[in-house]
Amino acid sequence: MQRKIFRSSFLGRALAVALSLAGILGISRNLPAQQAAPQTTAAAHGGGYAEAEQHAWAVANELLGRGIPGLAVALAVDGQIVFSEGFGYADLEERVPVWPTTKFRIGSVSKPLTAVALVQLVDQGKIDLDAPVQTYVPTFPDKGGKITPRLLAGHLAGIRHYQGDEFLMSRHFDNVMDGLKIFENDPLVAPPGTKFNYSSYGFNLLGAVIQSASGQELLAYMHQHVFGPLGLRSTTEDQPAEIIEQRARCYTHLKDKPLLNAPFVDNSYKWAGGGFLSSAEDLARFGSALLRPGFLKPESLRLLFTSQKTLDGKETGYGMGWSIRKSKSGQRIYEHSGGSAGGSSQLILYPDTHVVVAMVCNFEGDDGWKLEDIESLAEAFEKK
Repeated sequence: MQRKIFRSSFLGRALAVALSLAGILGISRNLPAQQAAPQTTAAAHGGGYAEAEQHAWAVANELLGRGIPGLAVALAVDGQIVFSEGFGYADLEERVPVWPTTKFRIGSVSKPLTAVALVQLVDQGKIDLDAPVQTYVPTFPDKGGKITPRLLAGHLAGIRHYQGDEFLMSRHFDNVMDGLKIFENDPLVAPPGTKFNYSSYGFNLLGAVIQSASGQELLAYMHQHVFGPLGLRSTTEDQPAEIIEQRARCYTHLKDKPLLNAPFVDNSYKWAGGGFLSSAEDLARFGSALLRPGFLKPESLRLLFTSQKTLDGKETGYGMGWSIRKSKSGQRIYEHSGGSAGGSSQLILYPDTHVVVAMVCNFEGDDGWKLEDIESLAEAFEKK
């Protein structure tokens, strides 16, 4: 069914690519977004999602009009992908269009993937969430407070986030353990458990815990036990030296400057916290697998989607790798966003209606989307 969508919307995709180029040249802002909306994708679903699909195309083309080079959107309902489209260019210079399987940098949406590995090992009795991190990574320095896997997964461990130009690091790290040297000797920003402090480096340390507890290198574990079993064929690590099919090029926009190629980065220092590539389809498939027990047990899902608390009992709104909040319309959602050099991503799960939306793009800048833009896509598909 979904392959029909991809083929039947070729004309719409061509129009969307043209609109993307116009936006990049600065001449698309006066064009109506619905010009690029195809008249054939709804027919592939028997008309059941016609209005929702028209809305998805309108939102995507409005984002292209802001200057985003390329993006992909996927919607799943009850575990089935009902809409999946690429818009604009994966490579501007070579005029390569975005496809539903195009791989983008997903930044911090890597964290929910890593959190699945964590709870798998907890379920197997290989990780104690409340043990000192030195149980698994004995070389990590004692910070004068008990840092645990639970606190790391909830951004409560006091580990710092990026400093200076670390976000744009170009050095390659051959091993997860080597990347810990960036921050392991720095002081904590707060005593463990006392304050929510978002930290990709905390997830880097969690990746080392997973590697030690599983007895496998982190990337091998992720492929064998997370990506492979879930059928995530377009999800992998962002290795700069490797040839990776359908990897999008990355772009950035600085204030008062034209669109530029994003600076070269090597994300090997932060696989677990922000170093993976994926497609919108894969992310929608991944999110759908977490909406009911099956791939994970009920108790593992509760760990992911239950807000942690500080030592004084205040909820943080973050479980393990997931933000737990309400949408603008008041619905319960689990979500995570991601930003990286030349890439942005958003994944939202609606547990009460079993709708999942994923959006990924090859752009970093001030003209990207807002969370409510993506929420509106999901909620349109609820109103079939």
